[in-house]
Amino acid sequence: MAQQGVQLDRETFSCSICLDPLNDPVALNCGHNYCMDCIKTHWDGEDEKKIYTCPQCREVFAPRPVLVKNTMLADLVEELKNTRLQAAPADHCYAGPGDVACDVCTGRKLKALKSCLVCLASYCEKHLQPHYELPVFKKHKLVEPSKKLQENLCSLHNEVMKIFCRTDQQSICYLCSVDEHKGHDTVSAAAERTERQRELDVSRLNIQKRIHDGEKDVKVLQQEVEAINGSADRAVEHSEKTFSHLIRLVQKTSSDVKQHLRAKQETEVSRVRDLQEKLEQEIAELKRKDAELKTLSLTEDHNQFLHDYRSLPALSESTSSINIRPLRYFEDVTAALSEISDKLQDVLRETWTNISLIEMEVVVPLAQLPEPKTRTDFLKFARDITLDPNTANNNLLLSDGNRKVTYMDEPKSYSRHTDRFTDHRQVLSAESLTGRWYWEVERSGCVEVAVAYKNISRTGKKSGFGTNDKSWALKYDLNGCTFWYNKVKTPVSGPQSSRIGVYLDHSAGVLSFYSVSGTMTLLHRVETTFTQPLYAGVNLWHRATAEFCRLK
Repeated sequence: MAQQGVQLDRETFSCSICLDPLNDPVALNCGHNYCMDCIKTHWDGEDEKKIYTCPQCREVFAPRPVLVKNTMLADLVEELKNTRLQAAPADHCYAGPGDVACDVCTGRKLKALKSCLVCLASYCEKHLQPHYELPVFKKHKLVEPSKKLQENLCSLHNEVMKIFCRTDQQSICYLCSVDEHKGHDTVSAAAERTERQRELDVSRLNIQKRIHDGEKDVKVLQQEVEAINGSADRAVEHSEKTFSHLIRLVQKTSSDVKQHLRAKQETEVSRVRDLQEKLEQEIAELKRKDAELKTLSLTEDHNQFLHDYRSLPALSESTSSINIRPLRYFEDVTAALSEISDKLQDVLRETWTNISLIEMEVVVPLAQLPEPKTRTDFLKFARDITLDPNTANNNLLLSDGNRKVTYMDEPKSYSRHTDRFTDHRQVLSAESLTGRWYWEVERSGCVEVAVAYKNISRTGKKSGFGTNDKSWALKYDLNGCTFWYNKVKTPVSGPQSSRIGVYLDHSAGVLSFYSVSGTMTLLHRVETTFTQPLYAGVNLWHRATAEFCRLK
């Protein structure tokens, strides 16, 4: 009740505009009181309307009243200040739901300013003063307000826990150290804190170093982004210029060929027309002579016939010699243009293939991208792999959409192809592998799971996977598991699973083989530098099968 009375007095002698105790109080005719500066400022905003109102009851005054300090009210306010009745805290000083409350305050509790680890209590500003003023509290440890002070009390003995048991890794009180934890490795909580603090500081230094290194890497990557964008923009600009030039060149060549063909056409047609006209004249003359001979042949008088026959002029030879032959001049041009078109298409396809195989590698000198750890992580890089029939040895049969390969005793009659393996029962994938890939092969029998460059030999002993420097192979046979590279054999230990997982990070130069069953077990790992795109492959022995699994 006393607290409510203090609050009432404070509200009575407070300005309703600034909410602080009245300063140079003035009373309006309506009975309400304000600080002189507050009501002046309020009325200054109403000067344009020439109507002045009370902020509380809205009573209107005109003209603007002359303000006079209320000395009696000013004295009362001053007296309240002297008796500290106005010192009741504002609402924001009281403890709310999320605040730590003062343990000493009665009634409505104030917010705690500090918590004491010795007293295990929290104090507001007023009740904290003894800790600052009295010598008996000088050694008490004050911390930021905490709701967890009771956690410092031993649940068994209700004593402050000042000891740390390293054996059981928990805080204990003195009684615990001579009872339940007797003989254990114990130190003071402060000493343990000092040790752990050193570890924490080391961890923080490590984290800060990683943050610093990471920020440097981010800058490097940003520079890479800018370099990639700049390089790509320049390449696009150059390609547009190049293809525009080629288009103009093709258009000019097309125009030149057209003009040449039309000119040749005109020449040839003129030549043929001349020959045609001469032939027509010769035919007309021959028809006239034929008519004369016909008339002569009908003469009944023999003497007259003989006389006229002797006077016939000799028949002239033909003035035009025509060789009837198919004119293939323009067909040859068409064939030549078709050949050029085919060659140009081949060049464009080869160029596009080379461009598509160019790998943009972002080099991070201080940190490599993390490798997958679980099969779920590996499956993020799973992609479909199919086998290229043009590379399959004649004793291999492809099926299931060119995913499965089976050893056949009877050779297949495949067409001849430069990419086909002839001396080893091998086949390569149709897909070239760059970037990060993961695939799995389900095997039965003696099988070699491999990767190889496209330019691996297709004939001879050195064309076998692992027998050269262009292929890497994991081999399962009756003697166990081995890894082969460039004729070097490396024994491999691990579970003999029927499913083999292969992980490739081309840019990092990492190739790993895993045994896949309930879990993944690393069988062999290669760290090298790959200079070309790779192709997945398998090598089969008698009655063996291998299938590239569908993982998506």
